[in-house]
Amino acid sequence: MKNKLLIIPSKIVTVNSEDEILSGYAIEIQDKIITKIIEVKKIDLSCYDGEIIDAQDKVLIPGFIQTHIHLCQTLFRGLADDLQLLDWLQQRIFPYENAHSEKSLLASVKLGINELINGGTTTLLDMGTLRHQHVIFDELISSGIRAFAGKCMMDENDLFPSFRNNTQTELNETLSLAKEYHNKADGRIKYGFAPRFVLSCSEELLIETKEMMKDFKNSIYHTHSSENKSEVAEVRRRHNKENIEYFNHINILDDHTVLAHCIHLNDEEIGLMKQLDARVTHCPSSNLKLASGIANIPRYLKEGINVSLGADGAPCNNNLSQFYEMRLSALIQKPIHGADSMDAKTVFKLATIEGAKALHIQNETGSIEPGKYADLVLLDLNDPSLPLSDDDDGIYSKIVYCANQSHVSDVMINGEWKMRNGESLIYNQKELTAYAKEELNLLLKRAYL
Repeated sequence: MKNKLLIIPSKIVTVNSEDEILSGYAIEIQDKIITKIIEVKKIDLSCYDGEIIDAQDKVLIPGFIQTHIHLCQTLFRGLADDLQLLDWLQQRIFPYENAHSEKSLLASVKLGINELINGGTTTLLDMGTLRHQHVIFDELISSGIRAFAGKCMMDENDLFPSFRNNTQTELNETLSLAKEYHNKADGRIKYGFAPRFVLSCSEELLIETKEMMKDFKNSIYHTHSSENKSEVAEVRRRHNKENIEYFNHINILDDHTVLAHCIHLNDEEIGLMKQLDARVTHCPSSNLKLASGIANIPRYLKEGINVSLGADGAPCNNNLSQFYEMRLSALIQKPIHGADSMDAKTVFKLATIEGAKALHIQNETGSIEPGKYADLVLLDLNDPSLPLSDDDDGIYSKIVYCANQSHVSDVMINGEWKMRNGESLIYNQKELTAYAKEELNLLLKRAYL
């Protein structure tokens, strides 16, 4: 790519503060940054001193931001179906994660990043695994994706006791990883401190991790909360408090705390989330597949709580598509809250700018505006199965209710193309599939299931 690049789409869905949808405009990119949004008629294209991408048959949108992913689990897709959360963990996921080698973990991470980028996701928040976390970081750096990630911390595990470490080991390993990888790759990679959930973490681990995080500016505290009724009941039995109330009691709730799921919250817990500005990651596909329930997202939004979207792990979904999460986010609320709840525009913003706000990078990405990084997706929405109207009002509907990852044509992250004309520029699809199959077979032998 030349130093300067001009992209001319049919429309630009900016997701800026005015929610502008621009037709007849181009964006200019230089040194990773969007420098201008300018009317095409004001540009002398014959004299332009950079590369010109004619995308007038495509729609330009901000890259999707997914705020809850388990890259280490992608290899297990289809191997943990039809189970509720605690059985799913005990019978499948913990044994599989425990059996990971560096090679199998790398295969899993590559599979996940490949799928995410090909589906238009340009930023993710990943919860890693107990061992070999450097493998995840190294591949995040190599792939070029924007990411927050961290070692999954566990010092208790009644469900699968061999899959844990002692408290000090977890803290030491996490500190070492944070020192090595936080703000790596010119700040594109940041650390997300990731104690798994209350049932696999001692109180000491949860508190000390939060204290440690304070030494790493712009990092995130990322954990699961209130996903499953059995989980909530066990937290109540152990601590005599609801999940969010317990987190508040040990002082780990604030605006840098990102909690996955938050399905089963009472009024007091919702009040605490609002008061302390903690963030919710909504994972509707996972919540339905594991029979966990439906989070009251319209209530959270009404209360001013930040909500963003994530696909969770491939074995509880079984896709990593932000398109599926957007569509489900809208549809599952309508029978409960009314047909006009969770409209397409609101949902699209959860998938983009609200994800950036959850991670405190809204000044860097999440919308198409001068000064932000060029994290961009071109969609080919000329499929006859999609709505034929080209009016601005219908663009959100077309994307949220109808489109899918097959409509992603091109993906740019940090000003660099990662996908062009439907083809990955990072991974060879056939070679990746063959490598992953080989590593999965070896892992299944190690897992003894």
